[in-house]
Amino acid sequence: MSDHLETDVLILGSGIAGATAALELADRGAQVTVATRAVQPQDSNTYWAQGGIIYRGEHDSPDALAGDILRAGAGHSYPKAVHILAEEGPPTLRRILLERVDVGFDREQDGDLSLALEGGHSIPRIVHVADYTGKAIELALVRALKAHPNVTLLTGHTAVDLLTPSHHSLNRLAVYERRSCVGAYLFEEASGQVKRCLARATILATGGLGQIFLRTTNPAGSRGDGVAMAQRAQARVINMEFVQFHPTTFYHLNAPNLLISEAVRGAGARLVDANGVPFMQRYAPEWRDLAPRDVVARSIHQEMLARDLTHVYLDLRSYVSQDEILHHFPTIRESLLPYGVDIATDLVPVVPAAHYSCGGVWVDEWGRTTIGHLYAIGEVSCTGVHGANRLASTSLLEGLVWGSRAARFIHENMPPGLAIDPELIPAWRDDGLDVPDPALISQDMSSIKHIMWNYVGLARNAPRLERALRELYHLETEIETFYRRTLLSDGLIGLRNAVRTAILVASAAWQNKNSMGAHFRE
Repeated sequence: MSDHLETDVLILGSGIAGATAALELADRGAQVTVATRAVQPQDSNTYWAQGGIIYRGEHDSPDALAGDILRAGAGHSYPKAVHILAEEGPPTLRRILLERVDVGFDREQDGDLSLALEGGHSIPRIVHVADYTGKAIELALVRALKAHPNVTLLTGHTAVDLLTPSHHSLNRLAVYERRSCVGAYLFEEASGQVKRCLARATILATGGLGQIFLRTTNPAGSRGDGVAMAQRAQARVINMEFVQFHPTTFYHLNAPNLLISEAVRGAGARLVDANGVPFMQRYAPEWRDLAPRDVVARSIHQEMLARDLTHVYLDLRSYVSQDEILHHFPTIRESLLPYGVDIATDLVPVVPAAHYSCGGVWVDEWGRTTIGHLYAIGEVSCTGVHGANRLASTSLLEGLVWGSRAARFIHENMPPGLAIDPELIPAWRDDGLDVPDPALISQDMSSIKHIMWNYVGLARNAPRLERALRELYHLETEIETFYRRTLLSDGLIGLRNAVRTAILVASAAWQNKNSMGAHFRE
C-alpha cells in the first residue's frame, strides 16, 4: 500500500467542528479527507456532550446572548468573535443541524423547539435531545459524511505531526519561505504504517486536552494532540491557562468521571452535603447552583477542602419531579445505575473534573492560524469567544460556526494545487527502532496526570506551578528520547503530545499572576 495520499482538504478530527467543515466543503465540491484516531468516527468530545447547544430564546437577541457570553468570560472574551457567534450561531444551527442533517431536537407539544436554561444564561435558549444532545448531533453529521461521495473517512489514523516545508522539505531553501502547512504524517494503527497525506488546506479539529489531568470528562483521545502539533510547527498558541473544570462529574472509585450535565441544575437540582443541606448560597448568593462553571467548581473545591471531603452531592430527588428526571435525564440515570446510584431516589456523589480548554491555537474570524493553509476549529482553537471561562453550551455552537466559516473561506481561497512537490516530502523512516513498551507509556502518562491535577488544577500558586514545570520539563526530555528510539504507537504519539500540552498549560498558568475566570491563583 502506498504511503502517499493527496486530497484537497485534510481535516484532523471528526467532532462537530471537523464534521461541519467537511460537510460544507464537500457540498461545495472539494475532495475532503477526514482522519481520526478513533475506530468509530463519532467517537469524539461532541458525542459525549449532554446538555445542549445554544439556539434562540423567546424575546432573545444577539446582543442578549453576547452579553451573557462576555459576562461568563470574566472580561477576557474577544468582542468581535463573541458577536460573530451570537449573530451567526442560530441561523447556522438552523441551516446545518435542522435543515441539512435533521437532528431530532426535543419539541414542545405545539411543535416548537424545547428550550432549556443553563448556568450563566439570562433566559432559556438551549435546544437539546434529552441528555444526549452531542450524540444526536454527532451521529447525524457522521451519517451525512458517510453518504457523501466527496468525503473519505480514515478511522484509526493518528496524526503524528503537521507537514511544513520549512521543516520537512528535502529542499533546504524552503526554510526561507513563509511558514505554511501542506498536510500531515498519519499513523495507521492497524498496520503500523505512517502515511504522508498532502493537502491544499489542513484543518485541525482534534478537540481538547482533558486527559492530561487525573480527573476529566473527556474521552481517551483528548490529550492535546492538535495544540502540541501546532506548537511544534511554531503556530501561535494562547490562553492555555484557562482550563474549565466541570463542577459535577460522578464520583465512584470504580467508575470513569461520568459527566452530570449542567442541565440537571438548570432543572432545579441542588448541590448539597451528605445531610442534604445546600451550600452554594454561601459561595454565590446571586446565582447559587446556576453560577458560572468556574465559580461552582471552585465552590465545591473549597467546600471539600474546608470539610475534608472527597466529594459532595447533587440532589435531584428533592427538587426535580420524577417525571422530569425520567423524561429528560434517561442516559445519566442509566449510566449510574450499574454503580448502585439512582438519580431519582439517591443523592449523587460528584466532584469537579477537567472539562474544556478555553485556550488553544490562535485563530482569526475565519479559523486561520499564523501558519499558511493551516486552520483550527473547535476546542483545539482559540477564537477568543470563551475568554477566561466558557459559558455553558457555547462550545458546540462555536465548533459549528467556525467549522462553517473556515469551510467558506477555504472554498473561496483554495490554492490551485499543492504548495509543494510531493517528492520533496520524505517518507517516514523507522527501521532499527525499538518496540514501544506500554508499561513505560502508562507510567509516564500517569505522572503527567498527577502533576497536572495536584499542581495545575482548580487552585494554583507559584510554588506548585514551579514544581510542575521542573517535573514536566524533565519528563519531556525522557519522553523525547524514548520517542526517537521507538516505533510509533497511538499511545506513544499521545504521550509526547500530552507532556508538551501540559507544559503549555503550566507555563501559561505560571506567567499569569492574576486570577481570571477558570484560572485561579491563590
